[in-house]
Parts: sequence; structure tokens; C-alpha cells
Amino acid sequence: MNTLGIIGIVLAFALLMFLIMKNLNLYLTVFICVAVVIILNGLAPYETFKETYMAGFVGFFKNYFLLFLAGTVLAKFMDITGAAKSIAQTVIKSIGKDMAFVSVPIACGILSYGGVSAHVAAFCVFSIALEIWYEADLPRRALPGTLFFGVATFGMISPGAVQIHNAVPSTNLGTSYMAGAVVGFISCGFMLLAGLAYLKFWLDKAKKNGEHFDHRPDDNFMTDEAADLPNFFIALIPLIICIVLVNVKLGDAKFPVEVAVCLGALSALVLMWKYIDKSKPITVSFQEALTTAIISVSNTCCVVGFGAVVSSTDAFQDIVKVMLNIPGPRLLSLLIGTTVICGICGSASGGLGIAVPILGPVYTQMGINPAIIHRVMSLSSSALDSLPHNGVVVTLTTGLCKETHHDSYPLTCVLSVIIPFIGSLIGVILFTMFPGLP
Repeated sequence: MNTLGIIGIVLAFALLMFLIMKNLNLYLTVFICVAVVIILNGLAPYETFKETYMAGFVGFFKNYFLLFLAGTVLAKFMDITGAAKSIAQTVIKSIGKDMAFVSVPIACGILSYGGVSAHVAAFCVFSIALEIWYEADLPRRALPGTLFFGVATFGMISPGAVQIHNAVPSTNLGTSYMAGAVVGFISCGFMLLAGLAYLKFWLDKAKKNGEHFDHRPDDNFMTDEAADLPNFFIALIPLIICIVLVNVKLGDAKFPVEVAVCLGALSALVLMWKYIDKSKPITVSFQEALTTAIISVSNTCCVVGFGAVVSSTDAFQDIVKVMLNIPGPRLLSLLIGTTVICGICGSASGGLGIAVPILGPVYTQMGINPAIIHRVMSLSSSALDSLPHNGVVVTLTTGLCKETHHDSYPLTCVLSVIIPFIGSLIGVILFTMFPGLP
């Protein structure tokens, strides 16, 4: 066993997490960590950066840039037409302030399942959630965890969800977005119900301890209920189009997900054109979506390239062998390997981009159904990815909600780390007991 090489990989991963939490530039962080792997594994520096690293970087970009672009365009068009706000406002207002702890995650989950990115879904829901939270006098520091729970757990990884977390396994394993549907829905249903139950318990306990809504001077409660927004059912149509097209088959072929999402985005424009602010050209909105897509996919590619370097080492093969020998069901080691990689990367999509090409073939060669591998990896990607250095966690906590990790992250941790991990374990148990379920 290459002990020095393994130390190099562990040190590089620890350094990656530490430097990202310290807000060092992502590319500089990754290059430093790649250098650590190179030095302690005796790799050729130039060839490793030029060939191995860039092969991983470019490979992910080639496979997923169009999906990132289509997704950001859909999110932008759902935003500028008011469709996302209409969905969020209708769901939250219909359920009411007495059930705010249910309405906010559900509204976020609907947007997430239909293909709207986590950032956009949370931003669309936040202003309405803030008002409902104020009316219900709920502790403000619960908002980051509640929003993140909605946009980045059960809705994001469910079978059929139009998200990268289904796209990566589907592309690499040749599976459908509905792979492992029965167990997947059971596991995600557990996450939803357990998360809502814990959120209610947390809120009740906080209120008993005397906590109230902590009003901030810059809080804006001027949500205009009379604003000209699309009808709720019309607003849902673009998301329904995406979900249906992504999950239908054309004979033996699958409908291209990028085309499905683009059609959903175009339908948003056609159906809700009159709600768009015409003072801002559509070309500007598209340019903004394009910029967001390039930045998002490039940041993910940067981390995937690091994973390509790590996976090319002999030491990593030794680590994989150890992982495969973890006692218990074979799928347990797949769960652990996937969620640890996603946790180190601080990204479910980036972690899957590294884990699926490496671990997927190993488990298919063991005779495990690719659909099961797909769903286990998708489910387990949503646990440790939500550590404090996760980009969306940081954005929602300190940027959008203006809270601190100290005050709000304990709730976020339970809702987006512990409960999804338990849900993933349930998935492993069910797949082990009933491998023939669709």
C-alpha cells in the first residue's frame, strides 16, 4: 500500500476543504491541492496538469455545459416572467402562516424538482417567506436552514428531478432520470417528512425558549400581493414540460435533457410574455444566464479536474479497495464513498462529477443494477455536501438571509446533512432487501 500517496490525497482533500472555507480563490485552492497530490504521489507535474487535470476539466465541461446553460436560462426566464414568484407565493399563501414551516420547503421543493437552480429558487421564495415568518413570529435564524432544506435535498435528488444530480449518473451509467424510482421516492419522502417534523420541533422549542422574529432594519416586508403575476397553473407549465420530456422515451432513446429544459424555458417566454419588464431586453437576461452558467460549470469543472488527478494515482486505487471492503451491504460503501467525496468538494454536483465515473464502473462490474447505483449515489450526494463551506449554504446564510453560521447552521446541519444521510441509508437498506424494485 502506498502510504505516502494516501497521506498526500487525504492532506490535499483536507486542504481543499480548509482553503475553500477560508474563501481563498477556488482555482488557486485546487491548483495548490493538485500540487500536493503530485508531490506526495511522485507524479510528473507538467503532464499531470496538462493532460490528467485538463482531461477531467474539459470532459465535464463537454458533457454538462449545455445542461448548465439550459438550466440557468430556464431559471432566468422563470424569474423575469414572475412565474417562480407566482408559484412560491401561491403555495405559501395557500398553506398559510400557521403552517409556514411546511409551505416554505414545499414551495422551494417544487421549483427545485422542476429544474430551477437552488440559488434562484431560494431567492424567489425568500421575500415571501420573510413576510410569513414575520407574521407567524418565527425565529429568523431558522430561515437559511428551511430554505436550503427545500431547494437542496428531497426536491433536488428525487427520481425524475430535472437536476444535474440525476444528469451525471444518467450520462455515465446510461440510466433514466427515474432510475430506482420506488426506493428513491420512499427515501426522499422520509427526508421531507422527517425534516418537517424536526423543523416543527425546533421552532416550537425555540419559541418556548422565548425566541421571536428578529427584525432587521433592512428587512423588506412590502411584498406586493397585487403585483401582476402569472396564474399559478400557467406558471407551472414550463416545469411540467421539463419533467415530462426528461422522463419520456422516444422508442429506445431518451429525450435530450438539454432540449427538454430549453423547451421549458421557451414555453415560459411564450406563455408569460406580457409579464416581462420590456425595458430590459431579453438578450440581456440571456447574457446574464450565460455568464452564470459559464461560472457555475467552470467552478465545478475545476474541482472535477482535481478529482481526475486523484483518481489517476495508485494510492487512490488502494483507497477504493479498502472502501469496497467496508463491512455490511456493498451499497453502504458506495454511499460512504460518494457522500465523503461530495463533502470534501462542498458540492453535490462537483462530488458526483468525480465519484460517478470512478465508482460507477466498479459497482456495475460487481453485478449491481446501474439504476440502483444511480439512485444511491444521487441520494447520498445530498448529505455531507452541505457542510459549512458549501457555496449555496454560505450564500443563503450570510448573503440572502444575513444570518451567521453560528446561529443558523446547527438547524441547517440536521435538515440537510443528518436527515438526508439517514434517508440515504434507508435507500441502501431497501435496495439491499428488494433489489428488483423499479
